Amino acid sequence: MKVFHLSHIDLDGYSCQLIAKRCFEQINYYNSNYGKEIDQRLEQIIRDIERDIHGENLVLITDLNLTLQQAKKLVKMADESIKDIDILLLDHHKTGADCAKKYDWYHLDVKRCATKITYDYFLEKGFDISSMEKYVDVVNAVDIWLSDSEYFELGKVYMRIVAGAREVNRMLFSETNSAYIFDLLENAQEYLNVEDAHIKLDNGVHGLKKSFFRQDADNTLENLVAHFIVKMLTEKRDELTITFNGYRGILTYSIGNTSIIGNEFLVKNPDFDFFMDINGRKNISMRANNKADVSMIAKKLFNGGGHANASGGRFDDFKDSFIYDVIKEQVQDIMTIGENYE
Repeated sequence: MKVFHLSHIDLDGYSCQLIAKRCFEQINYYNSNYGKEIDQRLEQIIRDIERDIHGENLVLITDLNLTLQQAKKLVKMADESIKDIDILLLDHHKTGADCAKKYDWYHLDVKRCATKITYDYFLEKGFDISSMEKYVDVVNAVDIWLSDSEYFELGKVYMRIVAGAREVNRMLFSETNSAYIFDLLENAQEYLNVEDAHIKLDNGVHGLKKSFFRQDADNTLENLVAHFIVKMLTEKRDELTITFNGYRGILTYSIGNTSIIGNEFLVKNPDFDFFMDINGRKNISMRANNKADVSMIAKKLFNGGGHANASGGRFDDFKDSFIYDVIKEQVQDIMTIGENYE
């Protein structure tokens, strides 16, 4: 059986996936916030199952509650699939009570965090995960805010680790983003039995981050991350390519640290003329390396401007999405239209 695991984007959500990681060998990880992203991730999961070679599949959902409409749609997609699909949901949000009453695969318990629910469920199924008990108690203490617990302060540090792990873009590099957060949380467990663990872990987070991104020589975290991200962008550059008036560019989404990453990418990829990043607030950031005048592109297309090698603007008609291809299509469309107007 292969598991397709959808979970929330916080400490509790990723910790549920850490437990599943100990239980199953074949897992695809997906993460979502609430709202429309859940619908898109569920559709993505079913598409991935249809393309996969495995006959038996489990859609595992943790730390997310579904609406009745979402649950009904998921059941319909699973029933209509050519593959055998089971569904299991483990959650603690009381807003899922209606679904829990209707579907036997929907397990709801408002007294424990989703990590503890997931741990207890698979422990009862016979999986050898008892070594994670203390970690689970730490997550439970902070997620349901047991401020009197001896684990509460350490849990706050764990929570901040996940909230601050923004170096790897979740949309562009979902697998690496998950691997990064798993690596941080797994290494952070080494502090569980240390005196003043919350203080020592807090001091050590910077080093945990650097150890993930370091590929050879040591450097600042900022530079290590830039080198790491540029390497991944270079590997994906063909699918991220956009064009304008004969110029070849790369489009990213909320990549962060645009100046350093953009300039390093263009140096490492001299056949590209410009680097462009867009975010959910419709803001555009562009970089060049003496090939394209991005101030003119920004002015013409995005009512912006700046310098020839560093400019910005705003794409007022941009509609944010959780799917990169939808974002790229919008940007390429406005660039294609712009080519036809002086």
